[in-house]
Amino acid sequence: MIFTPERMIPLEARRLGIDTRQEPIVFMRSDCPVCRSEGFAALSRVLVSSDSQHIIATLNIVTGDIVADGQIGFSESAWKRLGLREGAPIRVSHPPPVQSLSYVRAKVYGHTLDEMQLQSIVNDIVDGRYADVHVAAFITACGDDNLSLPEVSALTRAMIKAGETLDWGLPMVIDKHCVGGLPGNRTTPILVPILAACGLTVPKTSSRAITSPAGTADTMEVLTNVSLTQKQMRDVVSREGACLAWGGSVRLSPADDLLIQVERALDIDSEGQLVASVLSKKIAAGATHVLIDIPVGPTAKVRSQEGAEKLAITFRKVAAELGLEVRVCCTDGRQPIGRGIGPALEAMDVLAVLQRKPDAPLDLRDRACYLAGAILEMAGTVKEGLGEQLAREKLDSGEAWQKFQDICRAQGGLKRPLVAPYRYSLTARQAGIVRAIDNRLLAKIAKLAGAPADPAAGVEIPVKLGDRIDPNDMLLSIHAESSGELNYAVDYLEDHPGVVELEPIEETVP
Repeated sequence: MIFTPERMIPLEARRLGIDTRQEPIVFMRSDCPVCRSEGFAALSRVLVSSDSQHIIATLNIVTGDIVADGQIGFSESAWKRLGLREGAPIRVSHPPPVQSLSYVRAKVYGHTLDEMQLQSIVNDIVDGRYADVHVAAFITACGDDNLSLPEVSALTRAMIKAGETLDWGLPMVIDKHCVGGLPGNRTTPILVPILAACGLTVPKTSSRAITSPAGTADTMEVLTNVSLTQKQMRDVVSREGACLAWGGSVRLSPADDLLIQVERALDIDSEGQLVASVLSKKIAAGATHVLIDIPVGPTAKVRSQEGAEKLAITFRKVAAELGLEVRVCCTDGRQPIGRGIGPALEAMDVLAVLQRKPDAPLDLRDRACYLAGAILEMAGTVKEGLGEQLAREKLDSGEAWQKFQDICRAQGGLKRPLVAPYRYSLTARQAGIVRAIDNRLLAKIAKLAGAPADPAAGVEIPVKLGDRIDPNDMLLSIHAESSGELNYAVDYLEDHPGVVELEPIEETVP
């Protein structure tokens, strides 16, 4: 037995309404007899048990009146995990030792972990035995290419086994993933309906933003419901051949979602964990054929062609070991794709391309058709070299737009993107040619403006490399849902004037 309830003093549960993200936190008084008898201190890990279930949580000690005598307070995540009612009897004790933490320590000191050790770590993360600080230690220990190829494969398998998997009963199920680092590169909502219109099955599950201003799930949530259950997801795919859902809602590779939460806070996205994250989600979602898009540029996530080729080799080797067919495309990552950066602004770009509007961003359209064409060729729908042509035909005919509407209706309806009430525009002081655009600074500005938590927040950037700019032309516009966040973003922009670099034009005198 993990605990003996008869030995413990029950406390009354109180819901405090405190948001602690995914980490369960409990609050006990400093003079609580349970704290004294068990020897608890602030930030102790404690086993919290109701009549029906238990969790491991982090303890915060309070000295004020937020928790009364005989009570224990709960954060929102802790309350929901236990499914409590106000005043429910709760018992608190020391948790059993977490053996897998010794494996994390071993990794910190440079040791190689086997599949059993990695599976133990992943299982304990999913079961809530790790505090965020423990997850952060694991992520950091695996960073900077510290995972060997066998470790990446083992971690991928461990993440798959720790969650649920989907089996579509089909010989071919298509998926696609971009490794990120390129603001506005929202090709997925365009290529999925193109592929579905070509008769392919594409049950697309996407992540929310990790270190970017928006993930595909964040952008699609502006337009429709993405929190689908497995049954809802199957129903949509059965009807339309495709879906555009958030992977976290169907518990596919749940360890990945927990790792992502901490990776976002650390602003870390290591190569080995990136590969394990992507492939575990794809295999768990039932994919058989996956296209990987690796944007390459000086301010993208992957900065050199050499680094892209190394990452591509890792993807191919791990995928082959796990029985997954993968095609990798290395694309131009020197500048943002589309005009919008942030959920609603990217959604507007997607709609403009699908609706074939004259002012739709051409670069987003071209990249979506190129990637869709590569998938059509990988799937054998057309011969090599003819995929992009077919993708363009599906877009130009309106079939892709009709399929997108059908998918959104099947998921709950198509919504209109929100518009931010606060804006600030940066204009050019002199004429010039756009020489460089810093993806990382743009992403930072969009996040300071409130993206992705505020869907309408972000950055609009109408200029591209090589464009001629005249004085007072707009270089970029910051969108925010509050004046305070707009000010944060503007202050950062003013401190970093090199977001858009112009090469001065030498005027000739007639």
